[in-house]
This record gives sequence, structure tokens and C-alpha cells, in this order.
Amino acid sequence: MANQEFYVRNESETEARGPFNMEQLSSLADNGQVLGDTLFYDASTEQWAAISSNSELMSALFPEKKKLKMKVKVKLQSLNPEETDSRPPITLSDMLAAAEGRTDDTKDRIDPSIAMARAAAIGLWSCAIIFIIASLGELLPSIDFLMKFDLGKLMDHPLIILGGVDAIFAIILMLGMASMYPLVRFRAALGLGFFGFLFFTQGLSMPLMAIIGGSLGLYLCTVSVSLPLVLISSLIGLAGMAGVAYQLIIAP
Repeated sequence: MANQEFYVRNESETEARGPFNMEQLSSLADNGQVLGDTLFYDASTEQWAAISSNSELMSALFPEKKKLKMKVKVKLQSLNPEETDSRPPITLSDMLAAAEGRTDDTKDRIDPSIAMARAAAIGLWSCAIIFIIASLGELLPSIDFLMKFDLGKLMDHPLIILGGVDAIFAIILMLGMASMYPLVRFRAALGLGFFGFLFFTQGLSMPLMAIIGGSLGLYLCTVSVSLPLVLISSLIGLAGMAGVAYQLIIAP
């Protein structure tokens, strides 16, 4: 943990500060800039957690104070001449400014935690749009049945059921509920198996490639925190699912 880099933020803040090594983080704790309820980014779980929830980090930043003992300071005469450093000392404000990209040397660097948050937001909305496209492709071919809606014949139109589920997924994701990502991955695998088998048995190679791309993009958007990878996955997922919707609506 000594060589680990940390990103911290208060619970009410949206932007993180960092990276800090353990020595810098201890200095912030000594100055009251970091407390037990301050959040740090735990790379092992890819989540923000309070410092107080990590016993090892808590003991390193807030060790139990020991009794102070008087020690005689012995000044030894050095044989080497003292060197004077003309550079001004680095202050806590300088370190925070560097971490937040407000200096001339760091203004072109993006905080990794901010980049990951942007990637997560893009992935979330991409999944929602992919589900909207999928639901349109599944519901529109049966629009006449939906207008009449005979519940007894619902099982004759399985795509309507899947389209309704996809529409619900889209709404939940637009509300920001990323906790349902495991269900999204299951839906991606289910759609790949169902439509993949359907297109394969009909000899439709292009729709088959489209459902593979749409399902793969949907899956990767839920697991990626890298901004370039999320953008590529989103484009693949959107293009693939649009191809599937085209096959279902326009090319029966």
C-alpha cells in the first residue's frame, strides 16, 4: 500500500483529488484535509468507500498517538558545506492544485477518476439507447396485434414479450440504476442466443453479425471504465442493434 496511489473526495463533492501517495495522504490527514468519512477510490472493487471502512488505510493515516518523550537533540557538525535551495518549498495548496490539474505542468492531464466517471455515464446511456432500439425492432412488427391485444394469443408473438422487457430495461437505465448491470449482461447473452440461432438457421449472415455486434457492445458497455473502449463498444452496440431492428422491421 506504500506505493499505491489514492484518489479522494468528500461525499458531497463530485470531483476527486489525486493521485496522492501514502506520504501525501498522511500529510492531508494531519492537516485535517482527509478524515475517516472521506471517500477513496478502491481499485480492487472499482468503488468509492470511506477511509474508515479500510482498517489498514485507517491505521496508516490515523495511528494511535504514543506518549511523547523528551529527547536531547545533538547537533553534529557536518564536514560538507550546507547547500541552499533557491526553489520555494512545495505547500499543500501546490499539491492540491497539481492533483486537480490547475498548474501549468498538469493542466493538460485529466483526473483518472473523472475519466472513469465519464466513461461509466456514456456506457449507461449507450445501454439505454441500445435497449430502446431493440424494443422498437421487437414491437413494431407486431403493432397490429398490440392495437387489438388479445392476451390469449400473446404467446404467438414472443418478440412482444422481449420488446416489453427491453423497454423496461431502457427506462430503468435512464434513471441511472447501474446496479442492474448483471441483468443487462444476461439479456445480452440471451438475445445473442435467441436471435443468433434464428438468423443462423435462416442463413442470414449480415443480421447474424449485427446481433453479435449489438450483444457484444451491450456487454462491454457494462464492464468498461476506459473512455476509448466505452466509445468503441457503444458504437458497435448501437450499429449492431440497429441492424437487427432493420432486419426485424423492414426485411421480414
